[in-house]
Amino acid sequence: MAESGHGKVVKLPDRDPKPAFSKEDLVFASEEKKRIAGFVEEYEKPDGAIMKALWLAQEKFGFLHPDVIQLVADEVGIPYAQAYGVATFYTQYYKNKTGKYVLDVCTCFSCQVCGGYDILHYLEEKLEIHKGETTDDGLFTIQEVECLGACGSAPMLQVTNGPYVHHLTREKVDALVDALQNGQMPSFTSITLPQDEDEMGGNRRTDVDKTEAYRTPPVAETVE
Repeated sequence: MAESGHGKVVKLPDRDPKPAFSKEDLVFASEEKKRIAGFVEEYEKPDGAIMKALWLAQEKFGFLHPDVIQLVADEVGIPYAQAYGVATFYTQYYKNKTGKYVLDVCTCFSCQVCGGYDILHYLEEKLEIHKGETTDDGLFTIQEVECLGACGSAPMLQVTNGPYVHHLTREKVDALVDALQNGQMPSFTSITLPQDEDEMGGNRRTDVDKTEAYRTPPVAETVE
């Protein structure tokens, strides 16, 4: 265990974690190796390719166990510590096995003051798990994450590194969970900016399923 500057105890990573995949399964296919080699060629130095290679590995294995990170580091040709640092910096890389749907609730400052923690705690109560945990049926994992770049539509969350769900309320969370339980992912929704509405007569994007008009964000009940 280690102690941070704020006095919070931080659990150190296991130096010798139990393998999550067999040696037979912990390999890249020839086509995957070619894709990673292509990533490396795109950059001046091999380490530039690590994010794309880790993403490919996550799509293949489901999450980035230390053995998977080592596999990626070897394939890209960089030290394990460097690959591990990238994988653990971004919440979009899953370091543990997750549920089918990962609900990334933003609690960065803008979302926090607009109700990010209200939504996070409501989800925890509804699904009867805490952040970082997965429901017993393996369907949902909740994560608390930093800024997702959608401050204007706070509070919001992202579903499994995919679509955003904006302007969250408890009722909207209920509808989202019900839809996901039925296998229905939310559609790609774009928020219309005031200047788009005033100057362009609508949303500037043409590749969206639907749009929502900008609205004044709520004030949080809980700030932590």
